[in-house]
Amino acid sequence: MIYTAIDTFYLTDEQLQNAPSRKDGIDEETETTLRIYGCDLIQESGILLKLPQAVMATGQVLFHRFYCKKSFARFDVKRVAASCLWLASKLEESPRKARQILIVFHRMECRRENLPIDHLDLYSKKYAELKMDLIRTERHLLKEMGFICHVEHPHKFISNYLATLETPAELRQEAWNLANDSLRTTLCVRFKSEVVACGVVYAAARRFQVPLPENPPWWKAFDAEKSGIDEVCRVLAHLYSRPKAKYIPVCKDAVSFASSNKSWDSQSQSVPKEGSLSTPLANNDTVTPKTASANAESAGSKETLLKQALDKLKESKRSDDDSKNALSEGEGRDDTGSRSKPDHRTEASGERSRDREREKERESRDRDRQKSRDRERRRDSDRERDRDETERDRDKLKERSHRSKDKAKDSGGHSDKSRHHSSRDRDRDYHTSYSSREKDRHRHHSYA
Repeated sequence: MIYTAIDTFYLTDEQLQNAPSRKDGIDEETETTLRIYGCDLIQESGILLKLPQAVMATGQVLFHRFYCKKSFARFDVKRVAASCLWLASKLEESPRKARQILIVFHRMECRRENLPIDHLDLYSKKYAELKMDLIRTERHLLKEMGFICHVEHPHKFISNYLATLETPAELRQEAWNLANDSLRTTLCVRFKSEVVACGVVYAAARRFQVPLPENPPWWKAFDAEKSGIDEVCRVLAHLYSRPKAKYIPVCKDAVSFASSNKSWDSQSQSVPKEGSLSTPLANNDTVTPKTASANAESAGSKETLLKQALDKLKESKRSDDDSKNALSEGEGRDDTGSRSKPDHRTEASGERSRDREREKERESRDRDRQKSRDRERRRDSDRERDRDETERDRDKLKERSHRSKDKAKDSGGHSDKSRHHSSRDRDRDYHTSYSSREKDRHRHHSYA
């Protein structure tokens, strides 16, 4: 069989048992629970964001691959799940904004932990920190994957396998559901998608009691082995026997999406200082006599500081009372002058209102004048245009008349020349005829 995928991320059972989470003291049961919990978050958030199933499947595969290289104790499940979904939406060409991802995960956490659903303030410090953390986790994902994020799902093989086996249509939906559930397990990093597809088809056929050809075995036509198919069915059966996965706080730097904005800001702003009264005492399991005496001395110093602060407050109160009494006496003296102040204020306000009305009237008059000026300018421009057009028409008529006269003159000159030539010819003919007659006469006289 020819493979055209770049999908080479597959691990053995020994590599999975020696995962990085084992080095941090996380057992296999806890890791399985957290894997299922993270995949549930990706599936539910994808449904709320109205993403296609391919995006959620890609996000779950990226989630499993990341935790095969990193520990659950160093990267929180919720942060990684949100980043995997965000990255998968870009890979499958159905992108969503970081704001939408954070709002959906915030709402899901409030519902899962039975907290009051409050609005995530997009201008708070909490939102800025969550967004930066989402981007940072996405960078960690790409770095661990080596920027090779190609994923091949078993879904595309299921329809082809069922069509070649000529199974009833009921098996298709059941096999599809089993393929979606298989993404909550580590099957995607242990077996190729063809083997997972064969195992899903076999489990669906067993559930509906549909016989499959065994002579020759049907799985050999799809380049699979019986041991791999049995392992897929065993893992799916174990998945359905487990209770619903819950969040287990394992990560040291866990970030909650559902903490209120006020508490987040107060936590970020509360920085303990040396010598301050609000510094909490250290909770030590073993208390030595030296520490006890030190605590007693610190308690005594705190009492003295409190007494000094109370004395200062009393003195400040006394000074405030004296100043208030002096002010009350001064106000009693100035009552006569202050009574006339409201009258002046009312008069000043009336004058201001009058001035405003006058200004408004002036502005309206100026506007009317400007409008009338604009109208007159438009009329003058229209008149000038009409004059220009009439002058142009007159010039055109004059040119036409001159042209016609020139043509007439040219035709008249030619006719005069022809007449002149014709008269000359007649005179010549007459002279020639006269001269011939005279010659005849002379000849006649000479003969006589």
